[in-house]
Amino acid sequence: VQLVESGGGLVQPGGSLRLSCAASGFRVSAYAMYWLRPAPGKGLEWVAFILSDGSETYYKASVKDRFTISRDNAKNTVHLQMNNLTSEDSGMYYCAMDPAGRTRGQGTQVTVSS
Repeated sequence: VQLVESGGGLVQPGGSLRLSCAASGFRVSAYAMYWLRPAPGKGLEWVAFILSDGSETYYKASVKDRFTISRDNAKNTVHLQMNNLTSEDSGMYYCAMDPAGRTRGQGTQVTVSS
């Protein structure tokens, strides 16, 4: 099992980024998939996840209506579209197969700064 994130970078407040997670060794369509980031003093927290059948998506309250998680089964990838970014969205973002991040990628850094 391997997860490889990409798409992070430096963006100004109000800007957008699209993160991608390329999976290998399993089918993303068979699992709920998560995007995680560190929470101060709390370890990793999920910011968005999508159910295995893609029927529902869930978002942390602070990113709802700004972030969109999606999955491309044909390419075996998971994406996180992030709009209207703020400095509080800065951090390392991980793609994971579980909400605790026991199986996750190496992460991609998002920095929101002017």
